[in-house]
Amino acid sequence: MPDAVTDAANAAADADGLTVGEVSTRLGVTIRALHHWDEIGLARPSLRTAAGYRLYTSGDLERLHRIVVYRELGLGLDRIRAVLDDPTANVPAALREQRTQVTERIERLRQLGTGLDRMIDAHERGLLLTAEQQAAIFGPDWNPDWSAQARQRYGDTTQWLQYAERSAARGPEEWQAIADTVTKLDRALADAMDAGVAPGSPEANALAESHREVFSSYFPLTREMQVCLGRMFETDPGYAAHYNGIRAGLATWFRRVIDANACAHGIDPDTAKWQ
Repeated sequence: MPDAVTDAANAAADADGLTVGEVSTRLGVTIRALHHWDEIGLARPSLRTAAGYRLYTSGDLERLHRIVVYRELGLGLDRIRAVLDDPTANVPAALREQRTQVTERIERLRQLGTGLDRMIDAHERGLLLTAEQQAAIFGPDWNPDWSAQARQRYGDTTQWLQYAERSAARGPEEWQAIADTVTKLDRALADAMDAGVAPGSPEANALAESHREVFSSYFPLTREMQVCLGRMFETDPGYAAHYNGIRAGLATWFRRVIDANACAHGIDPDTAKWQ
């Protein structure tokens, strides 16, 4: 508050006392706050009108002004009371402690901002990896445009949102671990087909469940959704090329494995939906 304004307010207060409304306007605090401070004994008006209304003197205004200053610095009301009323209070120490807390809060907000930026990028881009990182993790045949294509195709689905939320929390190391798990599963599928494992057998069903668990690294995958994916693995050129590139006929065999496992859990593959 400028000195001239303060002097005028103090003069008015000394003459007749200022009402709650006048103090609220001059100090920029709510009437409710002034009432509360009065009730808890933090800033009580020195005068009352004949009708019992509060009136604040210049001394009251000075105390209120200090309360406002310390409150704007983030001190709690109990700490403000100690600063104003305790003659042994170490005010610089209290302010240094408050500065430390503010600095920590700023750092938390900075981290929150970084997290929000990553989440926004993940929703818009999917993979938060450079093209070089993607090639190193997923192999030289990986198409770095896949993520943008997937967003264009699936960006309005719940699964894309779930995928983006997971992606925002992952760096190259986490994606490398997932890629290694997928590669291990692909080898297990190929080995099982080579060994003549029949769809519907306990070993085949275990592989289907392992695939569902691994794929849930991207988004939660139900068995009905897995059936729909199995169809894509067999008919989509990109997926079919991936599986058949590992072993000829693997895409069809794996689709049959998924279907048989779904049947074992009471799901009709012919009527399965993405749900």
